[in-house]
Amino acid sequence: MGRDIAGQCDRSRIRRRSFLKAASASTAGAVAVTGCLGRGRQANTIVMTADSGVAGIIHSDGDGPSVQQALWDAGLDEDIRLEIQTVVSDSASRMQTAQSALEAGRAPPDIHMMDSGWTVPFILRNQTVNLTEELSGDVLERVNNTYLEAILETARDPQTGDLHALPFFPDLGFTLYREDLIEDAGYDTANWPSEPPSWEEFSAAVRDARDQAGLDYGFTTQAAAYEGLSCCTFNEVMTSWGGAYFGGVDNLFTAGDRPITVDEERCIDAIRMMRSFIEGEEENAMDGYAQICPSAIVQWTEQQSLNPFANGEAVSNRNWSYAIAETGTEDAFGENLGVTTRPYAVSQQEAEYDGSGGTVAALGGWNLAVSPFSERQEQALQVLEAFATEEVMLTVFELGGYLPPNLDLVAEASPDDVGPVARYGDVVQRASENAIPRPATDLWPEQSALIYQSVNAAYRGEQSPEAAMSDLAEELEQSEAEVETNGN
Repeated sequence: MGRDIAGQCDRSRIRRRSFLKAASASTAGAVAVTGCLGRGRQANTIVMTADSGVAGIIHSDGDGPSVQQALWDAGLDEDIRLEIQTVVSDSASRMQTAQSALEAGRAPPDIHMMDSGWTVPFILRNQTVNLTEELSGDVLERVNNTYLEAILETARDPQTGDLHALPFFPDLGFTLYREDLIEDAGYDTANWPSEPPSWEEFSAAVRDARDQAGLDYGFTTQAAAYEGLSCCTFNEVMTSWGGAYFGGVDNLFTAGDRPITVDEERCIDAIRMMRSFIEGEEENAMDGYAQICPSAIVQWTEQQSLNPFANGEAVSNRNWSYAIAETGTEDAFGENLGVTTRPYAVSQQEAEYDGSGGTVAALGGWNLAVSPFSERQEQALQVLEAFATEEVMLTVFELGGYLPPNLDLVAEASPDDVGPVARYGDVVQRASENAIPRPATDLWPEQSALIYQSVNAAYRGEQSPEAAMSDLAEELEQSEAEVETNGN
C-alpha cells in the first residue's frame, strides 16, 4: 500500500475491504501523504488523521459512494472538504504522533482520530476543544441521548463530564466461529449467539471440529505484546473469569486510590486456561481445557489472527466487527458464520467484582477530537456535527463495517444495505450491554505496557502465571502510588 500512495497527494481511494489484507499503512506512505498537507491548502480544507482503512472510505473514485459525499448530503457546507493525513494503524504509534503535534502546538491536523483508550489523557492536558461549549445544543442532545454510553465515557472530561471528543465508531469484541463445522462435530450451537458456552464447552467443541475437519487451527486470537492484549483480549478473558485489574468497574476511570487485583486467583486462572489453549497439558496449564490455539498467537495482532480463519484454516477467531463484515459475506462463509460474545468460566453471580463474570465484549473504538491549535476550528466543528448524523453513521457502517455509535441503527439496518454485520444485530446489542472498557485514565498508556508485557510473558511460558501477576501487581502499585504522591 505504501508504494501506491508514496509521492502523490491525489491518491486513489480504495474501499475498506481492499485494505483488510494489509492492516497497517506503511510509514513511507504516511510521510508522503502528510507532506502534501499544510502549506498551500485551501481555506476550507480540514485535515483529519486516520489509518488506511478509514482513509479508503472518505473519498471515492468516480461516482461511487463516499463519506465525504455523505457529509455534504448531511448539510456540511460544500466548500468544506475533508483531507486525510494517513497514519499507521498501530495505536501506540498513533498516540505518539498526536502527542508530538499537540505538544508542539502544531496544526494541521485539525481533527485527531484518537483511540478510546487514550483520549482522556489529552483531555486532561487541555489539548482538545471542549465540544460541550462549542457544538449546537441539538447535536449535543442527540449524541448524549443516543450514543453508546460506554464509548461516551471515553470522550468526556472525567472531572467535569464535558464532552471533548465525538465518538466516531465504537468497536466490540466478538467470537466468530464456523457454525457448520462445530455442528458437524456433534455440538448444538443454536443458543450460542444468545447464551455463549462455557470456556470448557467451547474448547472441546473447537478441538473436535478442528480434528474432524482436518484443519490446521482451532481458535485464533490476539496475544502479542501490544495494546490489544491489555485493553481487550486479556481484559475479556480475565473478566469472563471474574477477575479485574482494579476491582470493580467503578474504578476504571479514576487512578490513584484503588485496589490492585491482578494477582488474585481469578486472573491467574485466566492465564492458566490460556496456557492450556496454547500448550495443552503442562505445569502452568489447567485441567479440562483443550489445546486449541497455535503458539504463534503470542506474536499475532488482529489481521494476523484473522487470516487463517478467513482462509478456512481455523474453526474460530476472536476479532472486531470488521471481521464479521469480511467473513460473513456470501463469497466467504455466509450464514455458516456464527457470532457470539466471549465464552465464560464464572457467572456474574459468582464473581466478586461488579462488571465481571459472565460473557463480555471488550470495548474498543475511536473518537474525533478538534485540535485547539487549529486555525479552522469552526469548519472542523461543522465536520463533527455532520459526522453525528444518522446518514453519515450509516455510510461509514456500509462502506467500512465500522459500528455506528448509535447502535440502534444496527438493528434497524438491512444486510442488503450495510452488509452481514446487520444479520447479527441482536449479538451486537448484547455485546454492548456486556461491554468492558479498559481503565481509560491518564495512567493507562503506561499501565497498559506493563500489563501486556507481563501477560505476554506468562502466555509464552517465560514466567509462571503467579510470578508474572505478582510482579505486575507491584509495578501497578508503584504507578498508582505516584499519582497519590503527586496529588493528581
